[in-house]
Amino acid sequence: MPETSTALLQQDRPAPLTVLTEEEEMFRRSVRDFAREKVQPLARKMDEEAHFDSALLREFFDLGLMGIEIPEEYGGAGGSFFQSILAIEEISYADASAGVIVDVQNTLVSNIFMRWASEDLKRRYFPRLVKDTLGAFALSEAGSGSDAFAMACRATETSDGFVLNGQKLWITNGNEAGLFIVFANANPSVGYKGITAFVVEKGAPGFRVGKKEDKLGIRASSTCELLFEDCHVPRENVMG
Repeated sequence: MPETSTALLQQDRPAPLTVLTEEEEMFRRSVRDFAREKVQPLARKMDEEAHFDSALLREFFDLGLMGIEIPEEYGGAGGSFFQSILAIEEISYADASAGVIVDVQNTLVSNIFMRWASEDLKRRYFPRLVKDTLGAFALSEAGSGSDAFAMACRATETSDGFVLNGQKLWITNGNEAGLFIVFANANPSVGYKGITAFVVEKGAPGFRVGKKEDKLGIRASSTCELLFEDCHVPRENVMG
């Protein structure tokens, strides 16, 4: 094949997945520097005390690490999902617990809001998730860990919303979170098709955070029980 044709073919090929763009490399380097300087020195102390440093969490928000993919119109960084992965990798290298906190916030909570939340939910909660509110994803239960469709948590419809009753276990960020995406079955007669997601705020009547697990590792990342006893959720807080 002529050299000119080979050169043209090479120009049309996308960059290998192992090669970062200049912007991605700059982003990774800045997160790496922060993780080595601010996170790593606290890792052992936080793990021994099973408590995440609140000042460090504040820095995560201030640096924009808690709303990487959230659009700029809501106060987020307007970045990509891949940038979230880069940040999680670098922070996890310094401390696994810190990596988990950033992971759940970006790849679970914000990601779900991006894809399934109404415009009203985005307008109300995205600015908080960017600024100072940690989120949690509440799916697992004692009898429905790997089999999520077997969940026992129920949502009973009322004239202005739903009432949640049940228990969730092993919920990451449970102790620090101010916002929870909670899954419950609103129509058990149709099985898993009745499962619905609800946005529940910390302090909502009928909702409380229960026991915090004492783990063998990643101890600074809280793992908690959630309890719902006639917890009212307004209709506008139904996700999707």
